[in-house]
Amino acid sequence: MKFAVISLVLWAGMALAVDPGVLSVENLTQDLLRVESVREIKNIQRTYAQLAQHGRWKGMASLFAENGILRWGKGAGDILSTSDASSITGRPAIENWLQQEAGDMDGINPGSLHVFMSDMPVITLADDGNTAKGRWTALRKLGNGKGATRIEGGIFENEYVSSGGKWKISLLRYYPLYAGTYEKGWKNLGLNGSLPVVSYHYTLDQAGVTLLHAGRTARRSKEGTGTLNRRSTPAASLSVDELEYRVAHLNEEDEVRNLVHGMGYYVDRRMWPDVISLFTSNGTITVQNNTSLAGPAGIQSVLNRMGPEGLSHGILNEHPIFGTVVNVSPDHKTAVARGLEIGLIGDDNAQTGQWQFCVFHHSLVKDLDTGTWKIQDLGYHRLLFADYAAGWGDGGILPASSLDPPPVLPPYYQSTENRRPVEWRPFYKRYPAWEEPEEETRDRLANIHRLLLRSSAYDESENTSGSYGFYIDDIRCSDFAKLHSDRGHKLSPGIGWYYTPDAISLSCASRYYRQNSTTYNPSMSSLRSSVPFHWRLQPVILVSHDGRSATLRTRNLQTGTSRTQGSNGWMGGMYHDQLVLENGKRKLWSITIDEFYWNSRNWTAGWANVVPHVSNATTPRRWMSRRQSNDLPPDVSLRHPALLERETGFNGGPPPTVSWPGVQRMWWAYRNLVTGAMPSDSSYWGPPGCVPCRGAKPEWALTANGYQEPPSGPTIVTADWLEGSGVDIEVTVKGGPEESAKGGWVQLVLDFNGEITKFGEEGPVGEDGKVVLRVRGPGAFGTTVPIQVFYFGNENLKPGKGIMRDRK
Repeated sequence: MKFAVISLVLWAGMALAVDPGVLSVENLTQDLLRVESVREIKNIQRTYAQLAQHGRWKGMASLFAENGILRWGKGAGDILSTSDASSITGRPAIENWLQQEAGDMDGINPGSLHVFMSDMPVITLADDGNTAKGRWTALRKLGNGKGATRIEGGIFENEYVSSGGKWKISLLRYYPLYAGTYEKGWKNLGLNGSLPVVSYHYTLDQAGVTLLHAGRTARRSKEGTGTLNRRSTPAASLSVDELEYRVAHLNEEDEVRNLVHGMGYYVDRRMWPDVISLFTSNGTITVQNNTSLAGPAGIQSVLNRMGPEGLSHGILNEHPIFGTVVNVSPDHKTAVARGLEIGLIGDDNAQTGQWQFCVFHHSLVKDLDTGTWKIQDLGYHRLLFADYAAGWGDGGILPASSLDPPPVLPPYYQSTENRRPVEWRPFYKRYPAWEEPEEETRDRLANIHRLLLRSSAYDESENTSGSYGFYIDDIRCSDFAKLHSDRGHKLSPGIGWYYTPDAISLSCASRYYRQNSTTYNPSMSSLRSSVPFHWRLQPVILVSHDGRSATLRTRNLQTGTSRTQGSNGWMGGMYHDQLVLENGKRKLWSITIDEFYWNSRNWTAGWANVVPHVSNATTPRRWMSRRQSNDLPPDVSLRHPALLERETGFNGGPPPTVSWPGVQRMWWAYRNLVTGAMPSDSSYWGPPGCVPCRGAKPEWALTANGYQEPPSGPTIVTADWLEGSGVDIEVTVKGGPEESAKGGWVQLVLDFNGEITKFGEEGPVGEDGKVVLRVRGPGAFGTTVPIQVFYFGNENLKPGKGIMRDRK
């Protein structure tokens, strides 16, 4: 069988300039295994949380190494000390402890709840690729269905080991920071309610470091730290075919994850036309095994149950997504995504709110006509729905589900036994044409490296994002500033953007510590009476053609803890970031924070000002509320004239300020990930993806500094017979605004039951986004097989595909 669809990832004539010594099958094999390892480690931790939701203690224990250790802090004394933790060794003992610790809040007993939220990973892979460490933020929401509840939150600092070709947990170390009940809310744990900083397993030098050989060795050479250690037992080098296939598998996974996460943001805003556009023509939604009618009307009928299109004053429809695991089929034609979705539903007008805990199990298919992924079925399994005023302790407002939950996806998605041999070869004709087999191999390896860099960029960006999140939780000004590029810029909420790490650090230190220093960090031994938490989750990451730059949209789900029980609720905002590869590390280029779209008055009233279920309606804790000193003005103000439309309504921006329960405008830096259309609410800002770069500071744009702007969405390819001609086809290629298709190569193909035949002319797209190609060659007129039109992309646009079924 020929995998013609993979041709979409080949961008003709655009190979990344790399030291030829790096482009060996051995190096690329090692690099591929590193990226796959990081993903498998994340899948293991996410699987651990998913199994916990259903009381699958044996399955959770099986994720540990044979002599793995679970060390679970109690929070009664010194949180950082092992004396404050239970330590359990070995799978049988771990299974028993997990079951005992959960008690009747196991997710199995009728009405019970065991929701495990774990996200914002920072994974650091050892140089030899055999061990790793990971930091995660965590929160458990538990109930027994009989009135008892627990809320527990903290941080994981875990260790992992590669064992028998599969990754396992060697140490799961949980540091508890806060706990409480639904009735009263939570407060600090530890001695006298004072919280320490949980040490980071990573250093600033490790945060965001590239996973690939070329970037790591270049960084080490520059720093004089020696050569890179390889695996103690090097893996056998893969064939070029297998490398191409497995890298394509990673690329496909990125597309699926982005689509699932992007869909969630549309649902939040009740953008029903945008949601429906992500489905196949016969797509469905399945809730508790009840499947809608196929097609747009059936999907719309289910969406209408959430309410009418669009948000109005006081209406909240948040559905944050946690722990997404993606499984792409071996033929890259279907995929499944599984994770946790929590509905934060409210009507401030009626003072009613609701919790909705669901497992999602979505099915997706690849449209072979366009090469884009689409949703075939959105599947939801209810864990528990609860009225906000009453909480989840009594089992919620809907009867407990008697259905078996959807299966947990295997974390070892990249196992070689699940692969098929790759038989296809690149079919496009390069200019100049390959003359020697060595030339073809060299170009294929360069292309594999570039495509692997694009998937590596996804994980590196997530690592840097998580590192930033943990540093801002601990308000470590100098540390999070140094995560930025030398030319990076960050929005200080309510003020404006500061340019360069020194300015970013100084603005933080002066704002929160009254320190006039560009290198200030609080002591790691300091104790805190309160801590903010910034959950940066549900990323949509779009990577440039060369893999050196990326645009990141991520949710800011914010809460905190203090010594006062019940003083903290939830708040919601959005990050619009960009990252670059600089000196071997993935650095923050631009950060824009849109906050807050909504907030809780306190734990008791929640986000919808519900009628109090207890009397302790404490004053809410307001995080990050100090104002910037007037003697440190930003480089770009939120009130800059060029940003008037973009920043109106946000705190510190042009008036009038829109505060919850008012509904603020939501902005998008990317187009529809299926159709390529603009958001239906007309709130598109990009490219460039950096907010102040449009009008205020164009010199801050990626393209003004030697980087490529990541594509803002899919490339749309259409073709038709040129009017008046029976042999010429006019191909039109479109991206988003300011994204030119010029120079990208176009080719016409016939697919005879898997046998690919190229025919007709081929050539580059012109200034107007069009190219005319003459049909000729075997099978050009003697068959009704549709004509496939491939566009191989350029520095601005992704590859794209179209199809002509009308044969003259």
